[in-house]
Amino acid sequence: MTWIQITPFEEAGPGLREYYEALYRQYPPEYAAAVPAARRPDGGDDSIIAAHSLIPDALRHAFGTHLAAIAPELPLSRRQHEMIATVVSAQNRCFY
Repeated sequence: MTWIQITPFEEAGPGLREYYEALYRQYPPEYAAAVPAARRPDGGDDSIIAAHSLIPDALRHAFGTHLAAIAPELPLSRRQHEMIATVVSAQNRCFY
């Protein structure tokens, strides 16, 4: 569960909402599906993007960089990206 204050998409003002929408449009389609294990008891989902919502410019730059790194025309597959993320998360003892 995200333990920091966030601004969810539904509560975002125009500028932040624009950043959210721009990022979500660029994400691979399979990222749109909710992950049941990340569902909170209140029915909401934790979001690594929302965890950056208090500084919208940082959100835009950080995730713009991330999206460039996972661009489909690059040589790593989605499975390879996930494997790298899993190893890094395990090393950092991170639930994500």
